[in-house]
Amino acid sequence: MELAHSLLLNEEALAHITEAKRAVFIFEWLRFLDKVIIAANKVDVKEKQKKLVEQLTGLISSSPGPPTRKLLAKNLAVLYSIGDTFTVFQTLDKCNDIIKSKDDTPAYLPTKLAAVACVGAFYERMGRMLGSSFPETINNLLKALKSAESQGRGEILLSLQKVLHGLGGAAASCHRDIYKNARSLLTDRSMAVRCAVAKCLLELQNEAVFIWTSELENVATLCFKALEGSTYGVRVAVSTLLGTSMATALMPKQATVMRQNVKRATLEEVLELMATGFLRGGSGFLKSGGEMLKGASVSREVRVGVTQAYVVFVTTLGGQWLERNFAAFLSHLLELVAHPRATQTHVEAVYSRRCVSFALRATLGGLLGEKAQIAAAKEICLAISKQMKAVEAVVNDPSGENRTGAADVSASQHVMVCALKELGSLVQSLSATASPLIQEPSVAGFLETVTSVLLHPSMAARLAAAWCLRCVAVAVPHQLTPLLERCAECINNLKNSPEAVSGYSFAMAALLGGVYQCPLGIPHSKGKMVVSIAEDLLRSASQNSRLSLQRTQAGWLLLGALMTLGPSLVRYHLPKMLLLWRNVFPRSQKELEAEKARGDPFSWQVMLEGRAGALCAMRSFVAHCPELLTEDVIRRLMTPIECAMTMMSHVPAVIKVHGSHLKASAAMVRLRLYDILALLPPKTYEGSFNALLRELVTEFTLTDNSANTTTSLLRSLCHYDDSVLMGSWLQETDHKSIEDQLQPNSASGSGALEHDPSSIYLRVPVGEAVPGPLPLGVSVIDASVALFGVVFPHVSFKHRLQMLDHFAECIKQAKGVRQQAVQLNIFTAVLSALKGLAENKSSLGPEEVRKSALALVMGALDNPNPILRCAAGEALGRMAQVVGEASFIARMAQHSFDKLKSARDVVSRTGHSLALGCLHRYVGGIGSGQHLKTSVSILLALAQDATCHEVQTWALHSLALIVDSSGPMYRGYVEPTLSLVLTLLLTVPPSHTEVHQCLGRCLGALITTVGPELQGNSGSISTIRSSCLVGCAIMQDHSDSLVQAAAISCLQQLHMFAPRHVNLTSLVPCLCVHLCSSHLLLRRAAVACLRQLAQREAAEVCEYAMSLARKAGDGKDNANINLNITEMGLEGVLFGMLDRETDRKLCSDIHDTLGHMLSSLAVEKLPHWLKLCKDVLAATTEVGGTVAADGRRKEEDEDSEKKDEMDDDIMFTTLGQDDKSKPSVAPRWVTRVFAADCLCRIIHLCENADKAHFDLSAARVAKAKNPAGDFLVLHLCDLIRMAFMAATDHSNQLRMAGLQALEVIIKKFAAVPEPEFPGHVILEQYQANVGAALRPAFSPDTPSDITAKACQVCSAWIGSGVVSDLNDLRRVHNLLVSSLDKVQTGKGPSSQLYSESATTMEKLAVLKAWAEVFVVAMNIRKECQSRAAHDDDDEEERDERDILPPDSLMTLVQPELPALSRLWLAVLRDYALLTLPAEFSSQLPPEGGAFYTPETIDTARLHYRNSWASILNAEALWLSSTGFGTREDAPEGKAGPVKVPGVAPVPSQNPEDLVKDRLHLLLGISIEFLCFPRAEEPIEDVMSCLHALCTLLDSSAARTHIAEDQHYRRLHVDDGLQLLAVELLNVLHRLLLTRDPPSVQLQVIAVVQKSIHAAQEHLERMRAVEDGGDPGTVLGEGGDTGELVPGNSLVFAAMELLVFILVRHLPQLKENDSDAVRHPAQHLSDDSSRLVAATVTALAELPSLCSPAGSMTILPTVLFLITGVLRETAVNTSVPTLVSAALQGIKTLLSSPPPRVQKTQTQWSALVQSSLATVLEYSQPDVSGSSADEVSLLTAITLFLLSASGELVGVSVLQKGCFDRFRHGLNSTEPRIQARCYQLLLSVFQHSCRSLSVPYIHTLAPVLVEKLKAVEHRRPSTPAELQAVQEGVKVLESLVAMGEEQNRVQLLALLVPTLVSYLLDEAAFSSAPSSSKGLHEFALQNLMHIGPLYPVAFKTVIGAAPELKTRLESAIRSRQANSKAKTTARQPQQMVQATPTIKLKTSFF
Repeated sequence: MELAHSLLLNEEALAHITEAKRAVFIFEWLRFLDKVIIAANKVDVKEKQKKLVEQLTGLISSSPGPPTRKLLAKNLAVLYSIGDTFTVFQTLDKCNDIIKSKDDTPAYLPTKLAAVACVGAFYERMGRMLGSSFPETINNLLKALKSAESQGRGEILLSLQKVLHGLGGAAASCHRDIYKNARSLLTDRSMAVRCAVAKCLLELQNEAVFIWTSELENVATLCFKALEGSTYGVRVAVSTLLGTSMATALMPKQATVMRQNVKRATLEEVLELMATGFLRGGSGFLKSGGEMLKGASVSREVRVGVTQAYVVFVTTLGGQWLERNFAAFLSHLLELVAHPRATQTHVEAVYSRRCVSFALRATLGGLLGEKAQIAAAKEICLAISKQMKAVEAVVNDPSGENRTGAADVSASQHVMVCALKELGSLVQSLSATASPLIQEPSVAGFLETVTSVLLHPSMAARLAAAWCLRCVAVAVPHQLTPLLERCAECINNLKNSPEAVSGYSFAMAALLGGVYQCPLGIPHSKGKMVVSIAEDLLRSASQNSRLSLQRTQAGWLLLGALMTLGPSLVRYHLPKMLLLWRNVFPRSQKELEAEKARGDPFSWQVMLEGRAGALCAMRSFVAHCPELLTEDVIRRLMTPIECAMTMMSHVPAVIKVHGSHLKASAAMVRLRLYDILALLPPKTYEGSFNALLRELVTEFTLTDNSANTTTSLLRSLCHYDDSVLMGSWLQETDHKSIEDQLQPNSASGSGALEHDPSSIYLRVPVGEAVPGPLPLGVSVIDASVALFGVVFPHVSFKHRLQMLDHFAECIKQAKGVRQQAVQLNIFTAVLSALKGLAENKSSLGPEEVRKSALALVMGALDNPNPILRCAAGEALGRMAQVVGEASFIARMAQHSFDKLKSARDVVSRTGHSLALGCLHRYVGGIGSGQHLKTSVSILLALAQDATCHEVQTWALHSLALIVDSSGPMYRGYVEPTLSLVLTLLLTVPPSHTEVHQCLGRCLGALITTVGPELQGNSGSISTIRSSCLVGCAIMQDHSDSLVQAAAISCLQQLHMFAPRHVNLTSLVPCLCVHLCSSHLLLRRAAVACLRQLAQREAAEVCEYAMSLARKAGDGKDNANINLNITEMGLEGVLFGMLDRETDRKLCSDIHDTLGHMLSSLAVEKLPHWLKLCKDVLAATTEVGGTVAADGRRKEEDEDSEKKDEMDDDIMFTTLGQDDKSKPSVAPRWVTRVFAADCLCRIIHLCENADKAHFDLSAARVAKAKNPAGDFLVLHLCDLIRMAFMAATDHSNQLRMAGLQALEVIIKKFAAVPEPEFPGHVILEQYQANVGAALRPAFSPDTPSDITAKACQVCSAWIGSGVVSDLNDLRRVHNLLVSSLDKVQTGKGPSSQLYSESATTMEKLAVLKAWAEVFVVAMNIRKECQSRAAHDDDDEEERDERDILPPDSLMTLVQPELPALSRLWLAVLRDYALLTLPAEFSSQLPPEGGAFYTPETIDTARLHYRNSWASILNAEALWLSSTGFGTREDAPEGKAGPVKVPGVAPVPSQNPEDLVKDRLHLLLGISIEFLCFPRAEEPIEDVMSCLHALCTLLDSSAARTHIAEDQHYRRLHVDDGLQLLAVELLNVLHRLLLTRDPPSVQLQVIAVVQKSIHAAQEHLERMRAVEDGGDPGTVLGEGGDTGELVPGNSLVFAAMELLVFILVRHLPQLKENDSDAVRHPAQHLSDDSSRLVAATVTALAELPSLCSPAGSMTILPTVLFLITGVLRETAVNTSVPTLVSAALQGIKTLLSSPPPRVQKTQTQWSALVQSSLATVLEYSQPDVSGSSADEVSLLTAITLFLLSASGELVGVSVLQKGCFDRFRHGLNSTEPRIQARCYQLLLSVFQHSCRSLSVPYIHTLAPVLVEKLKAVEHRRPSTPAELQAVQEGVKVLESLVAMGEEQNRVQLLALLVPTLVSYLLDEAAFSSAPSSSKGLHEFALQNLMHIGPLYPVAFKTVIGAAPELKTRLESAIRSRQANSKAKTTARQPQQMVQATPTIKLKTSFF
């Protein structure tokens, strides 16, 4: 392949390769040339032009295939347009000669076609440059057209289209000729030719005025004829031609109008013309003979085509035109559907309605913005009320003379259905945005108009009105309850009008059916109301025969609808329902017989309708309340169902007697029966299988049915992938809803509500807009087939055999069309049964059953009907799956092999090839591996059969199935298959699109098979890879959109496996172009591919898309790519698509794609994404890249050939005046919600990216450094604005999203300071915006969920501390106050719109918000109190002006607290009850709780779960601050008692019990929650719970209670009882195991410490009591024995938890000393070190809870751990908090030794000694290395010496160790260590126990003196060294002071000379460094201080050495010489100097 990449064709290489590969080689060269020729240097091209032209023209006559000729032509044209044009006429002549040639052999055809393609390409590319040669060329082409075969005709027409395009207006002289020759071909028998003509004429009408003036009628007639018998592609092409011509006739293009004086057509004329097609079809305008045509109805294809043309017509004229002319357009469409010709039969009427609805939906839904849609809805309302007035006039006309009126009424129903359906769709798509429309109080208001239709005489219209009301309720949920009430009132008032009973019951049923889409639901009482109305209707049905039918139907319909409300509501009415159901059916055989004997036709009809209704209600019950289906309920349901089955067998006899008009009612009963049985487990009706199966088989074999009705289920039971064979891919087009009409099964696409009224309340099937049940005849067969599939697996083999034989018999008996129908139904049933067997994992049965089934299936593989062949293949595959035996599979495969080898007819070859594919598909690669080779070879041979494209299609499809299912086993066949695929792609004519689609499937499957290997570089792999790429390129260039979609999905697969080899530069632009395609499948494929690309390479994708936009902007190459990529890039286009697209899969892919782009690009392109979101949220009309593309879809030809030559005519190609006449539609609410979500995502992404995004000063600095960078905080204004816009929108969903965004913004930016105004935060300036965004959410008519969300935002705002002014705070605070009032008063029942659980949600949200605010207020108060304590001394320095007074927030909350605390308690009580396990449900109060009702208990649980934690925290704070509510009643005297709604006032208890109750409630909830916090519970809940526990333990009342509880149980109850505190600690331990965040762990430790303190307090109280009593009792844990029982011991539980934390953070603690290698100490984070410090502190306090024996049990562990922590943390990099905690812990333990009892005393001594030994051991300099922190270890040793001197005296080993450590410290080179060492020695020397201190003095004082003496020669050079010396001198001084009087002289003799030696003489002093001077001053001062203290001794010493005296005197003199002022200045400084400057954080001594 690489050899093909050269500018000239490498002829040498070409000669060397095989014949088969030449075509590929040439194609690859042309592809390369196509890319390179545009980019190449013009000079190079001109040099080689001659040779190139030779090579290219040579290729023309080498019979190139379709893709090759297309590329060849393009390259030649480009070559001439870039290079010289000298020889262009020669080449043109050469082509013309080839075209003129008389050679008509098939072999010459490709050459001719290539020449035609070249001519087209020349003119398209160069147009007028080719001068006056065009008339000859055109004549030449037209001549050839007359004699050409279909492929030639198509190619010539496409060529003509290009010629016309290239020449523009210049070719005017030939326009008529072309038109005359082309028009007759519009009805050509080849569909591809029809498409080509349509495209050619479409091009012609751009310039040829006569097409849309004088010839307009003829063009229209031609189009109608062309639509007859058309395919989908033809309909699209012809409707585009028709619609565009009509639009041009109405609004011609300026350029043409300027040139000729044209008469414009009027709107009426144009619409009239199109109506003719809709109503009369292709028979057109025959003036005479009109009579003959009266009976004939329009062909459906024409009607569907014309409908599409209407849409094209309006789309071409644009949205603004539609807004202005909507009234005319609407009335025209409604007249169509009212026309008798459109509604000759019921099914035709339904089809016409669907067409009109489609035309309305496609134009209104896509082209109009939200405002215009509301205006359109008003227009539709006017039309409806006008119709209704006419109907009422007829109905109320007493004379009855108005005969024509009756026809009007029946026509009006269709108008009503279309109008109401569109109205419903409009309202539903507008959602809450439609509320202004619905609430408008005009006379002919919206709701009045719609409800008036509920009284229409026709059922269809009434149902449509009901559906419309359901749409209103779903869109605007607050209308739901009022509408229900209104309907109920009307039913009661108009009981005697049959229409009213029927219409209003439809409406109520529809509304109830919509409740599931309204999350807030309806009040529970409405259910009761519905039941009573229904009962009343059923009761009164028999009273009045005129109404009995309607009342019966209405009653059951309402009960069926009630069931959709779900088990929580139905539970209450179930007994009544079961009774009603039982009473409808006869109880016994005898009653049944009696019934049969009596009764007239009418009463039978009512009875059958009633039973059908009852069964329907049952089915609804089973479907919607599966939880209530206990065995007992099923048993009780089976009684009436069995009666119904029995009754079924009697009905035929009844019909015989009473007439066949009962047939429909009987069929309805059967339908309902089948429906409910299919939902029940088959075991429940085993006994009735025989009778039931007889019914079912009769049903679908059409035994009693003279019509040839076929089921609609076959398609859905066949495999989705087979759509290419069955044509069902039409389901995936934008025209699905009208294309359904053209499917072959009965009544396909004729779904309508009136066929089954119960569908008004059922859930709408996915993908449908409005439920459309099929006509009853089809529905019954569908239901019987479905039930057959459910029952079959449970039937005995004998019966299976009988049925299968019976099926064969039925097929044999039937003839002709009927046989087809019976066969289709039987096959669908068999497929359904096989599917059931596979799902149940059952087998088919013994040999004879298999034989019978096989015979049945094999017979159909040769059926001429392709759908049956498909079904047979599918059945064969499923049978192989169910039987699963290799021999059986082999037999089936062999049968097909033999058939395929011998058969020559198309039918059996297609059927059996599919059979092979299906066998492999269902058995998989392993099961069918041995047949793989044969299957592949046969199918490859069939695929090459160029004579029959159908065989090729089926063979290739099967091949794709085999490749898919074989997986890696296929690897050996990849190469041959691939080369076949390529060959076919290069040779099969493009008009056979199915073959190309199947080739695409094969290619995709092959790529998957090779898989990741595709990345490899071996020769074979790169050949495979390049073949795949060539295949994709050919398909990408195909004209059919399905083939293009296949190409994209192949490239997507390739990109997944070998991303480097897919060229994104060409792929991405191609995808962008497809985004505007008019084909849904292509758009889907493009977006799916973009989604995958964006996951990995979002930046590249966006970049390539932008470069395409730039190219489209400046290149003339791309004039027809109607891309709308603006500066907002691809993202903007995708956002725009969200507004237009309705397909769910497509929208979800767009969301994902944008999500991936956002994740990878939002942070670096922040301004871009914020602008995107802002533009969408601002919803202005100028948003780029939205729907303008919609307006230009008509330009999208299916061939994306390139346009050229911007000349003056093309300047005006856009229709109307200019693009400005079609503004794009503003983003719809759904897109805006998505944009608001994106905003939150952007904030989260920035949070993880860079801290500067949330720090204004940092962001400004960074921005100054790098102006390209951008930070979120700089866009805060925009963020707030966006959130504000969203939060104040009409749409409820958008308000929710806006409030969410606002909350995120507040939380993330609350703490960001404002650099310009210190002490302020950046958010302060947005107070007004936040307030304004929140206010509307608290208005009375706001839905509860929004109010709840707003409360959350309020509490976040108030608690964020942003607002510093009380008045500003009050504004938001008042919103919460008002909502609190609402909670307290409780809503009256009159005002309730939503369900009780919505009220629960709102009330709890309010209380939660208050709780959060209160918690914040308390925290502020606490902080202020602690700060006040700290700040007492530096009060003056604080600037008080801008700081909020500490209690300001409290002052706002205080007044509400008494009320709040009671409400909070009530919530917690409810929550505690609701969390009880199910088995205690009997203990729940029957009337519900304070805030929930028993009916809504399930939904209420969720709301409680969201809010309990904050409330618990607040209540705990409140209780502990008011002494558990014992003091709360005092200050609240003036407020009066607060009534909690729904809570009986508690009888006054004594305060003790009150405390107990409240405490148990709070503790119970906390412990219950902390036992099992589910992973999805937010961490904030866990924190709130822990805070609450802490707060409780702060309260003395609670502490007392917990500790007493523990003690009481220990004394009086056996040990089995879990103690409260122990339980709490055990639960916390478990919490630590599951939750990691440090915040949680720190909080847990806090709770542990407080529990320990509570126990200590209690113990002290007990000891105080005991002191007076019996001294023998031992208090504390462990008693006399010292045993701590796990589970009962608080100490044990605490130890367990604390050890866990220590070991988790310091894993080295658990290593043995024997471990050879000590790991270096790890560096702990701040959080960890705080945690470990707290743990150590807690550990040290544990012994105080134990008895002496008990403390001996735990002390070894505690000491081991604490010394271990010291060892691990006392390193030079140590964290002071940790070390000091460990030291403090050691001090705590040592300073509280146990009582001096002999036994414990020895243990204690041993413990202390070994602990010190441990410390000494690891502080050995050689052990600890250089990293040890000597100061800390010395401090620890000193602590031991000072605190436990008694135990350590005289232990010489330890003493020696201590001496060594101190000596090492004194000899340290670090002054810091020396200084500290001196300080510690001082404390040891001064210790009161002389026996301890004396040895130390003796050993270490000499060292000390030596050190100090040495200073004279090494004076200190740094302040630290100076300090060390000073500390040393102090020790020496204190030794002097301690000495006896008689030894003082010796001691002073050491000190004084040392000090004197520090003095400097005057000369040296002035030049000495500052430290040295300091030493001089210090020595002098000390000497002057010592002299007066010991005068005698001092004199003795000084006198002994005269040189001392002189030095001292000179120093004193020079000092006095210094001025007095200096002395006074220096004095205080000296004093300060004397205090040590190194202080540990905590003083340990």
